[in-house]
Amino acid sequence: MYKIKSHLMCEEIAKQFPLEEKIKTAISQINRELFVPPSLKHLAYNLDALPMGADQWISSPLTVAKMTQYLLPEGGDSVLEIGCGSGYQAMVLSRLFRRVFSIERIEKLLLEANERIRKSGVSNIHTKLDDGQKGWVAFGPYDRILFSACVNVIPEAIIEQLEEGGVLVAPVLQGDCQVIQRYRKKNNQLQAPEILEKCLFVPVLDGVKR
Repeated sequence: MYKIKSHLMCEEIAKQFPLEEKIKTAISQINRELFVPPSLKHLAYNLDALPMGADQWISSPLTVAKMTQYLLPEGGDSVLEIGCGSGYQAMVLSRLFRRVFSIERIEKLLLEANERIRKSGVSNIHTKLDDGQKGWVAFGPYDRILFSACVNVIPEAIIEQLEEGGVLVAPVLQGDCQVIQRYRKKNNQLQAPEILEKCLFVPVLDGVKR
């Protein structure tokens, strides 16, 4: 039943954003109801962001689709996500990458995300409780890096963990506005970003919350 709902949701997304077939297929395979609070299951397939506790939000399916497509997953083997949240974005990435690494700084959210991922039967998502701004050195460098929260600047540690020629997508604060930017790494540094669109994400914060 969820596959029908996911397919219809993708049709709604496609009305607002030119969804590539591979991204549509990835999203259609996921039971989004698992990734929202039980009291909000009836809203799981709406194109709205939903609250999930700890002052955090589950990104709208439209936003997840855009961020995934902006990441240019074709040809990528490994991806690092900063901000696991509900785990839904990581699940979508798991259909497109062989290895997914996702960091979350709020322990409660990570434990809940891990349980959802376990119930989904996926084995290629690896999670970690940490300050995402440090990245995850042990498994780098990564072909793709995705920020699921807004940063002021891209941390140097993250740049170092991006593979040469790799792609990084992040919501970045510019003045009083957030914009999604896409970077490529060349000669060990990020090139001038492509500005993709305005957005609204929760901010990246320091430290770990247990």
